[in-house]
Amino acid sequence: MKEEDREFLTLTGEDGEETEFEIVDKIVVNGTEYLALVPAVESEEDGLYIYKVIVEDGDEYIEPIEDDKEFEEISETFEDRLSEVYDFE
Repeated sequence: MKEEDREFLTLTGEDGEETEFEIVDKIVVNGTEYLALVPAVESEEDGLYIYKVIVEDGDEYIEPIEDDKEFEEISETFEDRLSEVYDFE
């Protein structure tokens, strides 16, 4: 993927620390968009992060997937789609 085609997102943790992530994949399931993110800079917290996109009153934000069944379904879909690029344990 070309550098200019890559998308990044900065998230602020509970401690106020900002971390930049690369959006490596997006899917829409049953009308809901999900994002697969990896840290933009290698760190000890590397891994695949999956979030649900929520649209409320025209504003868009992301949140972790709370439902275990939903998370399992979405994470398996991303792992299948990204398995050639990333090594999942």
